[in-house]
Amino acid sequence: MRTTEPFATAHRLLGAHLIGRGVTVRITEVEAYDGANDPGSHAFRGRTPRNEIMFGPAGHLYCYFSYGMHTCCNYVCGPDGRAAAVLLRAGEALDGVELARERRNVAADRNLARGPACLTQALGIELGDNGTALHDDASPVRVEWCVLLPEKSIRSGPRVGVSGPGGDGASYPWRFWIDGDPTVSAYRAAKPRRRASS
Repeated sequence: MRTTEPFATAHRLLGAHLIGRGVTVRITEVEAYDGANDPGSHAFRGRTPRNEIMFGPAGHLYCYFSYGMHTCCNYVCGPDGRAAAVLLRAGEALDGVELARERRNVAADRNLARGPACLTQALGIELGDNGTALHDDASPVRVEWCVLLPEKSIRSGPRVGVSGPGGDGASYPWRFWIDGDPTVSAYRAAKPRRRASS
């Protein structure tokens, strides 16, 4: 049985402000991950040193390396001891735009935080921020809730780059975004992995 926390939290995060080291973005795209109920989740096979933060408490940052070079970040949201998180995929830079431009070096402002690795780079989020309390005013990375968006302004679809059963968009349409927002990243299906020849 799936839990409700990642889906309710995904909705609530859209439009919320993510603040990191001098830059504020309005979150425009997220993906829900439901721990042991979700073959696309890092916690599907249980607790490990890497995914420990996903098991709570809620309201903390779960950071990990993607492809060994990019930091991605998630909002942990399950009940204590039960893994669930929401990947923060994209946002619109609101404050600290010049600093975000320096960090990202891209031509168009809509691309400053468009995609999970771009978002963390624009905000200066690092792997060492893993476990940060996101609602503590003293934290280097924080979330501020805003007005909940109406359901009609939110779209959903398959998660980006998730392979195997968890990438099935019919069963797991767990990417959520603000309809029509230009900072939402482009959908890309997972590429099949090639086995090394022996």
